[in-house]
Amino acid sequence: MNYASHKKTNIPKKEDIFLRKKKENQLSSLSNCIDTLRVEWLKNKSIAALWKDWPRVAGKQLATNCIPLTFQGGVLTVGSNHPQWIQALIFNRNQLIAALRAEGHEIRDLRIQQHYPKRIEPKDNENSIWEKHPSRADIYGKKECPICNSPAPIGEISLWSKCGLCRRDELT
Repeated sequence: MNYASHKKTNIPKKEDIFLRKKKENQLSSLSNCIDTLRVEWLKNKSIAALWKDWPRVAGKQLATNCIPLTFQGGVLTVGSNHPQWIQALIFNRNQLIAALRAEGHEIRDLRIQQHYPKRIEPKDNENSIWEKHPSRADIYGKKECPICNSPAPIGEISLWSKCGLCRRDELT
């Protein structure tokens, strides 16, 4: 038996132990961070906790038409986009405060305001944009550019009164 065969043992090096511990600490700290974030997010002083409890506390009809907007200093602001639902919130204000307090939320006051949520327009995907693109000679056909006399898609000429290359030259 030579000296080299004795050296190949499964004893970990100090660096390997340090790296393994560091990796375990990073994983556990990430897990702790996520748990802490979850606890903070669902704390009773958080708007996220109110969003979570809102459908159950407000009821199905009120919850679908009214939304908690802010929660600061114990004052909850709830918004709705229709006067009928604002009236319902005003009418049920004291009951809502009592129900939210019963759920453990520290609410001092309830404010009601008109709120128009922004509608997010769906964006076109790449294929639908390309289908409408003015450079599609296969759809719009070709015509001669009035500036450079080169063949160009009719869509470009109708849009810019010139081909895309002449348009690029104009913009630079």
